[in-house]
Amino acid sequence: MYFEIENVNSFDPDAEAAITLSGAMGQEESRNLSENIQWGIKRKSEEGLFSSYKHFMGYRCVEGELVIVPEQAKVVRLIFELYLRGYTFSQIKKYLEDNGIKTVTGKEVWSANVIQQMLKNEKYKGDMMLQKTFTEDYLNGIRKKNVGQRTRYYVKGSHPAIISSEIFDKVQAEMLNRARLLRTADGNQISSGNRYSSKYLLSNLLVCGDCGGGFRRRTERGKIVWRCGTRMEKGKTECKNSPTLNDQYVRDMLGKVVCNGEYDENVVKVRVKRIDVYDKQLIICYAEKERYQMCEL
Repeated sequence: MYFEIENVNSFDPDAEAAITLSGAMGQEESRNLSENIQWGIKRKSEEGLFSSYKHFMGYRCVEGELVIVPEQAKVVRLIFELYLRGYTFSQIKKYLEDNGIKTVTGKEVWSANVIQQMLKNEKYKGDMMLQKTFTEDYLNGIRKKNVGQRTRYYVKGSHPAIISSEIFDKVQAEMLNRARLLRTADGNQISSGNRYSSKYLLSNLLVCGDCGGGFRRRTERGKIVWRCGTRMEKGKTECKNSPTLNDQYVRDMLGKVVCNGEYDENVVKVRVKRIDVYDKQLIICYAEKERYQMCEL
């Protein structure tokens, strides 16, 4: 390889030192640039400023300000309304698709996970949580969920609201209420009154992201697994995308991301409010307000 600017040819036996030095200098320059960018992001966050957003239903970013898009705002209000009327995430998804309502990117197929995240998004009530994600390694540029590694900043009244604080809070309370629902042997839902009243802790933490039902513990081929109760009772027609979870995998995952090592049921009881289960991921909802963590299956 021949480097024109440096006038260095890799075939030259004396060029190795020059190439190594140039590479080291380039890497150091990238590191300095990354640190400067992160410093700028931190300063902006402290001042309540934010970067532009793409594909954000209900808003568009104009010169650094979030501006409401009226037609999209109607869709956002509809989603919140349907949820408070008792619809599950999957039922809202079906309603939107059946009525020809497209996503912010113009797609005809919605994601139940996206709908759930919209219902949890504080931006719709005019507030904003800054620095939810961050770039840990400047070399690979991969962004990670900020679950305490960096400071996060909550800005109230940062932009016009689409949803009132009262409605937003009602939706969060309804999510918590549904997470407390248990299924009886005949398939009916009842309130546990206490998230930890069941014999098994995970019975009251695992919530199906597809239908909103609770998970049941089973033993199959000598292994303990968890399955959506709705799917077990009524089949795929009522719950299409719910996965089967290996008990040991769930415990190992919670031990790693919640207990900082080995699984401890008492720690999980205190820290975790519920675990939303989707086809390819779990979303841990912490007892600490507005804190979530995504784990791939």
